[in-house]
Amino acid sequence: MDHCVFIQTNHKQYIGALVAEYALKRNSRHADKFDVRIMHMKDYPFFQAKEGQLYLRDGAKRTWLNDDLQSFTLTRFMPPELMGYQGRAVVIDPDVFAVGDVWELLSRDMEGKAIMCRPRSGRKGKVYGCLASSVMLLDCAKLTHWRVEEQFNEMFEFKRDYMDWICVKLEPRETIGLLENEWNDFDKLTEKTKMLHTTKRKTQPWKTGLPVDFRPPERVRGFSPQGWIQSLRRKLFGEYGLMGHYKPHPDPNQERFFFGLLKECVEKGIVTEEMIREQMRLNHVRHDALEVLERTPPLAAA
Repeated sequence: MDHCVFIQTNHKQYIGALVAEYALKRNSRHADKFDVRIMHMKDYPFFQAKEGQLYLRDGAKRTWLNDDLQSFTLTRFMPPELMGYQGRAVVIDPDVFAVGDVWELLSRDMEGKAIMCRPRSGRKGKVYGCLASSVMLLDCAKLTHWRVEEQFNEMFEFKRDYMDWICVKLEPRETIGLLENEWNDFDKLTEKTKMLHTTKRKTQPWKTGLPVDFRPPERVRGFSPQGWIQSLRRKLFGEYGLMGHYKPHPDPNQERFFFGLLKECVEKGIVTEEMIREQMRLNHVRHDALEVLERTPPLAAA
């Protein structure tokens, strides 16, 4: 099929990816017109091969850790290769959940652009010009220069900076179109939202109460006291030392939406109770997840 949605994931975010996959089909009136494919980073050995090695990230040399919460992020550049550089692809993070019909995005007029995405919010978008590659619409035929394994290895040769890559700064700006924010709504759920992105990692609804297991930024280019503090914290206390615990999401509606989707996944056998219990044991899913499911009301019909 020449239209596909790709979901990135790793072992820590697999439940999120399964819920994201279900939401895409559930909430589309054209579910028969596109495929959905989960890209699990364990299936690409070149990531594992670099475990513990130094790479370039935001001007600093960091250690590559496959066990990090977001170690999957660079798989978002793989869909053109996986599609044989043909057709249309949408790629999303495992914490992005369709509220609207993704077919509207897959079939829209790209006006000759190779990539469509939205700007990052806050300082990363306004000051550093970072684009949000967490949801992208891709014309695969225009992206034949995306060769992820080769370009991933360049980070370890200090020729390619992770942040420049992930912010889509290495692409000619004229080849990129901008999406409406609703296609990648950052922790915002309104009647306009098409894709809900629970992007603030510390408040992801299925993680509440667990020890934090993600790496904060350590910008060293320019004046960044916060980056220096984080670098010192890591050196003194380890990767996740003093990072605390995941917090409840500030919007209860977003928690209800996620657990409403997960409840339907359990009812349909897409996710089993045994799977949830195992993910709880591994500290990938909050330990009261089954109790939250029990008290979550059913979602409105698709």
